[in-house]
This record gives sequence, structure tokens and C-alpha cells, in this order.
Amino acid sequence: MQASSSSARMMRISPMVAMRDAAGIAKRNLLRTIRLPGEASVLIIQPVVILLLFRYVLGGAIKVPGGNYADYLIPAVFVEAMLLAGMSTALGLAQDLNSGIIDRFRSLPMARSAVLLGRTISDLVRSVFALALVVGIGVAVGFQFHSSFAAALAAIALVIAFGYAFSWIYATIGLITHNPESAQVIAVLPVFILMFISSAIVPVDTMPGWLQPVARDQPFSVTTDAVRGLLQGGSASPSAWQSIAWSAGILVVFFIIAVRLYRKTNSHS
Repeated sequence: MQASSSSARMMRISPMVAMRDAAGIAKRNLLRTIRLPGEASVLIIQPVVILLLFRYVLGGAIKVPGGNYADYLIPAVFVEAMLLAGMSTALGLAQDLNSGIIDRFRSLPMARSAVLLGRTISDLVRSVFALALVVGIGVAVGFQFHSSFAAALAAIALVIAFGYAFSWIYATIGLITHNPESAQVIAVLPVFILMFISSAIVPVDTMPGWLQPVARDQPFSVTTDAVRGLLQGGSASPSAWQSIAWSAGILVVFFIIAVRLYRKTNSHS
């Protein structure tokens, strides 16, 4: 009876109140990050290590169009930085499920989507911070912007949109695993699979013929190609629209899946 009453209250919550609830959850998560910066630091450092590794260790052996490997690689690292930093969504949700804080949220007259929205919003803030750090380091190691300020902003917007859409995949992983260690292992797999089978590190034309269509059309590649084109002053329109379509599709599909999993978690607790 109590669960039914709580469910009825949730159904009556307006979108404005739901966003207020989500903002409260986001604030709570960000304050936790300030108090416990270790977890977020690891996720932020990973893309920096990858950037330096490929730039100085492997970059000399990889030939790319234009000859400047820094300009070719670093836009892909911007995308990767958003995705790696966003893994905290999977870890945070799994930790909250284990600690019982989700049960406390469940007892409140709160929109069911607020916990998930708050988590993804707070992790988006952390991811943007990681992106800013990587942009600064990228410039320091030789990356140059060859485009207008508006084009650069458009490129960063594509990266952020793709990263936020991907955070809903991480939310789904966290809700499925209920375990921080498992969530971390599973969450890192799609990032590295998409990154290495893409145009991020080497041109797609250097890959086997059967792999090229997959590598060329998958979301990491089209986003990287769009960002690379915008930042280097080239044409980015086809890839940019494909990236927007991928981001919108991922967001819609995994938002629905994550909210349903969260409701299922509630009903079985």
C-alpha cells in the first residue's frame, strides 16, 4: 500500500519539480566528488596518459593525412576524455545501489528519473572539466586550432553531446551490475573497442577492407571525424549530422532502458 501511494505521488510530480530534484541529486554528487576526489582523478588522468603515449611513443610510427599526428590524434582524445570521465556514472550508480542510498531516495516523493538525471548531469560537469584539461594539454603538446571560434565551439558541443548520450549507456551498466568493480570493467570495454576500431588513431583506409565500413560508420568515428574537420577548418557537415543522429539515438534508447531498469530495481527492493 505504501509503495502504491509513493508511486502515485511520483506520477503527479511536474517536470519542473523533477528537474529541481535532479539538480539536488547533482549537487549531492558533486559535493561528494569534492570530498573524495580520488575516483574522479583516476578517470581524468587516463585520457591524459593515452594522449601522451600516442603522441610521443607511437605517433612517430603512424602516418596520417597532412603529416601532423598531433592535429590528427588529439581531436579523438577529446572524445575519449569525455567517455572515460563519464564512466563515473556506472561506478556511482553501482555504489549507490550497494550503499543503500537509492532506498533512501525511493522513500522520498521524488521523480523516478531524478536520480538518473542528477547522476548524469553531475558526471557531465566532471567530464567537461576533464575535457578542458585535455584541451589544454593537447595545445601544450602541439595541437593547433585551424578554424574559427564558432567552429571550435561547435566541435566542443558535439563532443559534450556525445559524451552525455554515452553516460546513459553507463547508467544502464551501473543499474545492471549493482557492483562497482564489475561496472568499471564492463564500462571500459565499449570505449576502447569503439576507439581502436575507428578513425581515432589511424586512418580507416589502412584497415582490412571488411573492417572499414564498420570503423567508418560507428559513432566514435563519425564524431571524431566531425570534430577533427571542425577544428582543422575542413568540411564536417556529413559527419556532424551523423554524430548528432548517433547521440540522439543513444540518448533516447538508453534513457528509456535506464529508467525502466531503475523502476524495476525499485519494485524488487
